[in-house]
Amino acid sequence: MFPFFLSPARMGGSVGHIAAAVACCAPARSAVCALLLLVGMLPAAQGQTPARGAPDHAQRLQQATTDPALEAKLLRAGRTAAAVCAYCHGEGGNSTKPDVPNLAGQNPAYLLEQVHQFADGRRKNEFMQGMIKALKDDEKVGVVMYFSRQQVLPHTGGPPALVAQGKAYYERTCFRCHGADGLGNEAVARIAGQQVEYLTQTLKRYRSGSGGRINPLMAANTKLMTDADIQAVVAYVASMP
Repeated sequence: MFPFFLSPARMGGSVGHIAAAVACCAPARSAVCALLLLVGMLPAAQGQTPARGAPDHAQRLQQATTDPALEAKLLRAGRTAAAVCAYCHGEGGNSTKPDVPNLAGQNPAYLLEQVHQFADGRRKNEFMQGMIKALKDDEKVGVVMYFSRQQVLPHTGGPPALVAQGKAYYERTCFRCHGADGLGNEAVARIAGQQVEYLTQTLKRYRSGSGGRINPLMAANTKLMTDADIQAVVAYVASMP
């Protein structure tokens, strides 16, 4: 359940009011940070066709690429909406918590699909669903644009030998979907520079089939990974720029 005073319905659907409430209460910040896990590693499902009369966020995102005035408007809305995300995902989407993913530099179309999946219940997290439903349409598009344009801060992946071991494994398997540079694409998450603990937990959940995001492709590719393999791959991926 939502913390009583953080319920988006109780806050009148105002992201600004929710941000202010979180800012004034340290326990609330901790609760929110444990739940705001927006980015995953598996390929995104194909976006659903919007219902008749529903806004087409993907079209709005595409329009912004050729309309500077719309682009500026959406970025302003996104920057404001992103304030509430910063309590967990960090300023500019660079998380300071090892088990909370970065949003900075994520592919906008991929990130928008995750927003849709939380909104329609394909991804299950009551708090995230409520927060996203509280966003206005332009805020949903704008926050995706905002985070996609932020720079990922560099990480130290680990001992050079471990990173080299992970690089060899990555180049045999992971590059096929996530790309040689780990930047993914519109349907696959960027994982380059991602948080070490978050990556480790995610790979282990795919391997064990636990957690709420089961994907046959990721399950098949992690099934035979040892803990040592995961440690090495994570060290390499986290060190990627």
